[in-house]
Amino acid sequence: MHAAMATVSISDYEQARRLLHDDVLPTVTDIPGFVSGHWFAPVDGKGVEILIFETEDEAQAMAAQMPPGRRVNDFVTVDSIEVREVAGSVHQLDDVPYQMTSET
Repeated sequence: MHAAMATVSISDYEQARRLLHDDVLPTVTDIPGFVSGHWFAPVDGKGVEILIFETEDEAQAMAAQMPPGRRVNDFVTVDSIEVREVAGSVHQLDDVPYQMTSET
C-alpha cells in the first residue's frame, strides 16, 4: 500500500468541512485503489490529508491531481503532496479486534 499525503491551507474550516462531508466523502471510495482516507482539522490554517491506496501507481495518480498551488475549492489550497509506502498499519473493525497489514 502507498499513501498520498497532502498539506493544505484552509481559509474557512467550517465551510471546508461542510464540502468535505457533502462532496468528497460520499464519492472518494469510487477512486481506483482507494483503501482509506483521513482528513485532519487545521492548526493555524494548515490541514493534512492522508489517502491510502493499494498501489504506488494509484497513489501517484492521486498526487498528480493535487499539485502544490491547486485550489481544491474556495476554502482549500494544496501546499504540498508526497507519496510514501505504508510501512504498516493497524485499525480496529467492529467484528475484528485489530487488523494489521503484512510487511512487504
